[in-house]
Order: sequence, then C-alpha cells, then structure tokens
Amino acid sequence: MPRRPSPARGLGDRIFRVQLTASGVIVLAIMAAVGLFLLLRAGQALRTRGIWNFLTTAQWQPDVHRFGIAAVLTGTLLIAAVAVTISVPLALGTALFISDVAPRTLRRTLVSMVDLMAAVPSVVYGLWGLFFLQQHVIGVSRWLSDWFGWIPFLHVDGTQPGEPLASQSVYTASTFVAGIVVALMVAPIQCSVMREVFAQAPAGEREGAYALGATRWGMIRAVVLPYGMGGIIGGTMLGLGRALGETIAVYLIISPVFTIQPHILQTGSNSVSSLIALHYGDASTFGMSALMAAGLALFLLTLAVNFTASSIVARSRSGAQSEA
Repeated sequence: MPRRPSPARGLGDRIFRVQLTASGVIVLAIMAAVGLFLLLRAGQALRTRGIWNFLTTAQWQPDVHRFGIAAVLTGTLLIAAVAVTISVPLALGTALFISDVAPRTLRRTLVSMVDLMAAVPSVVYGLWGLFFLQQHVIGVSRWLSDWFGWIPFLHVDGTQPGEPLASQSVYTASTFVAGIVVALMVAPIQCSVMREVFAQAPAGEREGAYALGATRWGMIRAVVLPYGMGGIIGGTMLGLGRALGETIAVYLIISPVFTIQPHILQTGSNSVSSLIALHYGDASTFGMSALMAAGLALFLLTLAVNFTASSIVARSRSGAQSEA
C-alpha cells in the first residue's frame, strides 16, 4: 500500500504551530472564564427571579426583586438594527468605491481615513452625537414621523402630522439618534471586511466581464458582488456584534426608560450596556448580581453573533461562485 507523502516540518515550523495552537486555546479559555465568572456572579439573581421572568420583565428594581431585561434588550436590538440599516449601505458603497472605482493614488488615502474612523474613541462619537448631530436630526425625525407615522415603529406619541408647534423634545435622545451614531462607529469595521473580500475577486473574471462588453457596474454586479457575498454578510454581522455592545456613545445620547419602547423616533430608549454603566456605581450586592445577569445575556448574544460572522467570513475567503 503506497505511503501518503507528508511535508517535512523543521523545528521552526513545529514551534510556530505550537504557538498558534496555544494562542487559540488561551483565547477560548479567556472567553470561557469570562462566561463562567458572569454566570457565577449572576447566579443569585437568576435563582431568585427565574430565567423566564428575567427575560420577560421590563422593570428594573432589583432591590424589591422586580427586574428583567425585556425593555433594555429590546432597546439594544432596536439601536443595533437602526445602526446596521444605515451602516451597511454606507460601508458597502465605500468598499466598492475603494476596491473598484477610486484611482490607485487615492485608494491608500481612503483606506487610511476609514481606518482612522475606527480608531476614534466612542466617547468622542457620543459627545458629537449629543451636542451636534442630535439638533440637526430633529428635522429628519419630524419629517419621517409626519409622512411615515402610519408605520408603527415610526410613530411618535403626542404629535400630529404637520403640526407646526409640536415640541422638538419628543424627538431627542431617541433610538434613531443613537443608531446613527453607532452606525458611524461600526461602518469602518464593515467596510474593512467587505473591502478585503472584494479585492480577492479573481482578476480573470473581472477582465472576462469587460471583454464580454460589461460596464464597470455590470462587472461589479456579475463578478465582485457574488464573489464577496460572504464578506458582505460577515462584515454586517461583525458590525452588528459591535453595535450590540456599544456603551459610552449610547449612554451619553439616550434618555433611559424601563418600558418596551418600539418607537425609534420618540425620546426614550435603553440598552443593556448603558444599564450596567448607569447602575454599576450605586448597586447593592443583589443589584450587582442582577447587573451581572444582564451582562451575561449580552455576552451570550454578542458571542453568538460574532461566531456566526467569523464562520461566514472564513468561508468567504476560500473563494466564491460568480455569474461571469
């Protein structure tokens, strides 16, 4: 029976392999330790309240044993949904422009600018959103409410379409404003993933599309987008994972409420991370356990999103089918 050839491995290769394996094990061990720590610290609150009641209660009064994450989890998901809705088209257009449209002399500058956006601290985004963006978005919120208020999540309580004397305060500190700020924070991450995948589209298929008479947009639609679909989905989900856990920027903008608030244009919202930042300093022993339970829920949610995104991105790097 013929023997299967095996590549020769020197000492350097074996050391490198051990280092990579150890790094992967250490990362997994740290994540498991974080999850176990949160679970142990949250045990008292979860045993007292019960997992189902904890997930379905909107109030947050841990000292009288009436608390849950229904309201803050809903706000977290809504802010993340608004952020992804805005950031994905922005990141996709920027990535396509950099990879297939911009001149070579301009690409490096654009890449540096996008990477610089990712390096800006979240508190800077939060202050910018609070003192500058919010007052300029009120008009957009009012217009959306006047013309599309018949859609439930765009309705604003206490206002009438076209009412000139309506108070502007009902549109401030909303899910919509927080979502826009978070969108600008996650767009660079999404753009980087998409750009890297688009750059791997086979040059032969690009040239073949041009040879068949395709325009630049036709080539992008027939070759680049199908090839990079995994990167688009993976980048979107990586940005979603970042949006779910954003703390400081959301904390500075929103007006916390502990009711399920589905109206994204109306003042009042909340998130799990902002809840922890708000109550961490004055929490009792039992209240700290409740906050740890909320952190555990957010940890599991973001972990699931990021693992799914990583698997999609890894598959996209191995190649994809295109229509060309």
